[in-house]
Amino acid sequence: MTSSGRELVKWIALVLMTGDHVAKVFFGGYVPVVSELGRVAFPAFALVMAYNLAQPQADVSKSVKRLALWGVIAQPAHALAFGYWLPLNVLLSFALAAACILCMQRGRWWLLALLAGPAPLFVDYQWAGLFFVLAWWWALSSPPVIRGDNSIWVVYFRGLLAVAAYGPLLLYNGNGWALVAFFLVGWLSDPLRRLPAIRRMRWAFYGYYAVHLLLLAGLLHLHPSIVYSPEPLAADASFTGL
Repeated sequence: MTSSGRELVKWIALVLMTGDHVAKVFFGGYVPVVSELGRVAFPAFALVMAYNLAQPQADVSKSVKRLALWGVIAQPAHALAFGYWLPLNVLLSFALAAACILCMQRGRWWLLALLAGPAPLFVDYQWAGLFFVLAWWWALSSPPVIRGDNSIWVVYFRGLLAVAAYGPLLLYNGNGWALVAFFLVGWLSDPLRRLPAIRRMRWAFYGYYAVHLLLLAGLLHLHPSIVYSPEPLAADASFTGL
């Protein structure tokens, strides 16, 4: 997966996430097409994160600190925009997943049990999101050195587990739109695909997440009259199932 491909995936996911948030804050929680495409954002970000953390040179500890810091910064704006404090925002979901990866790398199984057990209850996407990140991180990590005929089955099992991780995520969303991220990332991951050079802007995504939530919260509380709650349309019900 090329650097430009990963950046393009994140920018696409950022746009889809923003549209979904606008729909939730100002349009009663649902806008046809926009809300469905918003379900693509989490798995797209998660796949890129899993790939990045699976690299041998990845500093998982630094990722945990960065995600947690920005998640805490963004949480007040998140609560003001959406009207609830729990579950916590998705940056803290990713921070929890990265912390679990760090525990596995360092063999801190008691702490892993604590983080993977009750903690997901308090973050967005809960256990479905955590399982998705961990399964894909394991699948994309360098295969362990296993001597014997069963080594190939370990690789197959990793792949099957990663694909199976879509199941809980689809159930959590109530539709199949998260699968679009799989094909999007696969298409942009092709090293033969000539993508324009896109400079990596790691801090821009964290800053954007916090700032866009602050803007949504500010608009909501300063101009509550702009909120529109559309009547549910029966014709749109079939669209959500994909």
